[in-house]
Amino acid sequence: MKNKNIIRFLLKAFCLLSIIFVSCSSADQKEVYIPVDYSEETAVSYEINKIRTISNTDLYKGLWLSFLLKEKLPENEKAKSLYDELCENCVQYFNESKIEKKYFDCLYTFKNLSATGYPAEKKLSLSESELKKLCFASLPGSSEASVKNASMKEMIKGTVTVFVDKGIKVQHGMGYADAVLGSGFFISKNGYIITNHHVIEDMVNKRYEGYSRLYIKLAEDPETRIPAKVIGYDSTIDLALLKTEVDAPYVFALGSSSDLSVGDKVFAMGSPLGLENTITSGIISSTDRQLFSAGTVFQIDAAVNSGNSGGPLVDSDGRVQAVVFAGVPNYQGLNFAIPVEYLKNELPHLFEGGEREHPWIEAFGRTKKNPGSGTKAEGVIVNYVIPGGNAYLSGIEENDTIICVEGVHVNTLTALHKELMKYRCRTIISVTVKKSSGQEKTVKVYLSKRGENPGYEVYRRDSIENALYPILGMKLVTASSVHKNQFIIEKVLKASGADETGFSENDPVEIKKIEFNADRSVIIIQVYAKKRKKGFMDINLGLSAPLDSPYYF
Repeated sequence: MKNKNIIRFLLKAFCLLSIIFVSCSSADQKEVYIPVDYSEETAVSYEINKIRTISNTDLYKGLWLSFLLKEKLPENEKAKSLYDELCENCVQYFNESKIEKKYFDCLYTFKNLSATGYPAEKKLSLSESELKKLCFASLPGSSEASVKNASMKEMIKGTVTVFVDKGIKVQHGMGYADAVLGSGFFISKNGYIITNHHVIEDMVNKRYEGYSRLYIKLAEDPETRIPAKVIGYDSTIDLALLKTEVDAPYVFALGSSSDLSVGDKVFAMGSPLGLENTITSGIISSTDRQLFSAGTVFQIDAAVNSGNSGGPLVDSDGRVQAVVFAGVPNYQGLNFAIPVEYLKNELPHLFEGGEREHPWIEAFGRTKKNPGSGTKAEGVIVNYVIPGGNAYLSGIEENDTIICVEGVHVNTLTALHKELMKYRCRTIISVTVKKSSGQEKTVKVYLSKRGENPGYEVYRRDSIENALYPILGMKLVTASSVHKNQFIIEKVLKASGADETGFSENDPVEIKKIEFNADRSVIIIQVYAKKRKKGFMDINLGLSAPLDSPYYF
């Protein structure tokens, strides 16, 4: 079963930092942020004009920036006037969206206005609870009816074979039927189906120019192709929501995989190799495999083969606890499934339609554990923020510990990712941090779209001595005012690539060359170093590191 997440997982497992030879592109132009001097009236005027320009293309970000400016300059009438102006623009957009019945846009406009202190409940014609009812009245995935006293024989009627017909493929002068097979399962009586994104990727991939048609086949009628369409999809979490015009013969209920632990028995249903009505059983082998940049997945030992992708993984009560999404070829028993919590978080966004974009606050960090409390996690420590990024502008600083998102406590990086995933991009949320002094502070943070390679954004928007801290795990300081590429290592992040490669604090390093592979997913750095752990022996290294990881949030 081919899956880019598996490939990334194996690459990270066996080769975080290495000497490699790839087709590279030279380092791109950097855009280092310069802080605004708010004591200068001209600087403030420039900032106001910049915010107004931003609001022309991103009204919510303009609102957030005007709110921050108003908070920093409470006596400045121009700043207050700008905020009031953008609030009125948001109200106008709310009313226009309401007329067009774009209730999701209404809901997020309401939330963003409320987040900046605007009295949305009093000023807008619909309340937040009313908007949620309008948005989610027909949201699939809430059924509990089918799970009671259902047998495995009944349950498998709710699975489908997902079939993507790609026409004819010509090889060596011969034509062959070209198709993609996967599995799926009903989550509503009126025909909503969950499957994997990679199963239906050719239906939504803008780069694919060939023929493709999407069908499903019912478990009870494998000979009939029933047309289906893609409603929403998420390439990062590898999920997709489909719709077909049939009454589901069985509707699966979504469980809570937080109740599962290693050793619990599970059942995988689907159509491996196109063989419908197949059930295999096994156990949860692990609950925290890091295959996604947005969180952890289950490792299972239930037999999974090509075609199982998108099928349900159920517990003994018949509740869906995960979505099967991958197996590693030639490694029997090494299979994976996406926990149902991710699916439940994703459903509103998939139901909204189109491509799901993942948000982030433009920072980097890890789960914080108190040395005196064993393995007890206390939040997410911020190791790095992008200069001029959302976290930076909101007031989040290096060494702050994130403890709450929208009032929900987060004690691990995985918990933080799950909370952020509840919101769509261009949302303003509350984040509570604990300063190194112990003081707690709640700030308003704007969620931007997380790119495929956030490490590249770090490199592009910061100086090299700072950028290499999240990318490689080494923070540098300039060693010479004459030779700009000579540095001393100030700090090494534990368990990072730099740490595992043997670098130490105070090691001198010289950056010889920086390049990227073709899609900027990997950085390649030629370094001359004198490692203290190697007796300060001269070493020339070619270091590489992926530009995406779960530590970016």
